Amino acid sequence: MAAPIVVMGVSGSGKSTVGAALAQRLRVPFADADDFHPPANIAKMSAGKPLDDADRYPWLEAIGAWLAQRCASGGVMSCSALKRKYRDQLRAHCPGTEFVHLSGSREVIARRQASRPGHFMPASLLDSQFATLEPLGDDERGVTIDVDQSIDEIVETYLAARR
Repeated sequence: MAAPIVVMGVSGSGKSTVGAALAQRLRVPFADADDFHPPANIAKMSAGKPLDDADRYPWLEAIGAWLAQRCASGGVMSCSALKRKYRDQLRAHCPGTEFVHLSGSREVIARRQASRPGHFMPASLLDSQFATLEPLGDDERGVTIDVDQSIDEIVETYLAARR
């Protein structure tokens, strides 16, 4: 079986939806990194304040532990993983982890965010997400996919790139 996959990108890029569809297609477990946030992180983001690295460290460790349990059997995690050092922290738990970067313009992402009322991440934090984003490096296992297409097309694009 393949190593775990992290579907990454800014808030509103479709990580959870694509991750769930990909996990279903691959018949592996799915988890959403949002469910691993401690209440303090959710409160901070709900108040419109971006998380700092100290906030993210224990959250990423919990996600990494989930990935480590699935190094041999596979799984899909949706997680922003915006910075290289965050992805490195996750890879420290399971070195073979692959990343699917869901990429899109600020306009496309803002339109998607507007369609999810009630999410704890307010649209006002989108600029900080784009400012933080470090795209996948050439030496990182993964693929970047444009989000301005259907979920099925995104999944098919990933599976074709993986072959």
